[in-house]
Amino acid sequence: MRKRRAAAPDLPPSAPRRITVLAPATTANLGPGFDSLGLALQLYNRLTLEVIPAGLEVSATGEGAAELPRDDTNLTLRAMRRLFEAIDRPLPPLRVRQENAIPLARGLGSSSAAIVAGLVGANALAGDPLSTADLVNLGTSLEGHPDNVTACLTGGLAVTAVEVDRVHFARVPVPDGLQVVLYIPAFEMSTSAARHQLPDSYRRADAVFALSRAALTTAAFATGRWELLRVSMQDSMHQPYRAKRYPQMPHLIAAAIGAGARGAALSGSGPTIAAFADHDADAVAHALEAEGTACGLQGRAVCVAVDSEGARVVTAD
Repeated sequence: MRKRRAAAPDLPPSAPRRITVLAPATTANLGPGFDSLGLALQLYNRLTLEVIPAGLEVSATGEGAAELPRDDTNLTLRAMRRLFEAIDRPLPPLRVRQENAIPLARGLGSSSAAIVAGLVGANALAGDPLSTADLVNLGTSLEGHPDNVTACLTGGLAVTAVEVDRVHFARVPVPDGLQVVLYIPAFEMSTSAARHQLPDSYRRADAVFALSRAALTTAAFATGRWELLRVSMQDSMHQPYRAKRYPQMPHLIAAAIGAGARGAALSGSGPTIAAFADHDADAVAHALEAEGTACGLQGRAVCVAVDSEGARVVTAD
């Protein structure tokens, strides 16, 4: 029987010394569910943490690896430090390896995945002292918005609401059979810059339009009534304003629906377009790539399924 190595100082003796975490990409808003709906996708960042005798070693490969900081400004490190501060313990010396498949600044929750991976990994190293609700609130305090963070943690469809500084959420299991076709342009889009285009107030008619469709989108995902998505994913809160900066967006959405997608929307603040298909996903992907080319964009289409598990530890020893 292999003898277990001694735990690092301030870690429980039973805590693992080396763990690997998967954190899924997410698509937020789903059209009208602005800052409240998020869906986890089977596209993952992988984080490996190993307790070492001293120091902090950080490496990264994959999407955006050259851009990721290796110091305390790294989002994953910030999240780990925040969790250990919350439980009043010092962060142990670690070797941190990030393997990223989620493109940066494309509206697929790369920041949330980095934060959530750090929180889940740190929580596991500490012996899992915090609940999922605790992690949702810690992650939201770092990321700023609950939709991506919650979906990344819970899997499936996450429905969120913020009361003062507390996130309330529910996970909605998504029936099998839905494919998400992602058209990922080659250019990046800043979330903060995209938000500057949004108005400070809305007409009542626009608010009712969005509220009714956000509710219908939630019902469609809960029941598998995919035919509802064509109407339910229409939006009046953010997409019309973001189209002024991203004029190709409505053409891409129309092309996806014309090729058989049940519905389509801007993923987060973009520029990725998320189209939802229960058949002929390849045809939707080809239509998006053709429309992107016709609009003068460089991009690629990727077909993924919905992730039902959320961020999780996949190895621990």
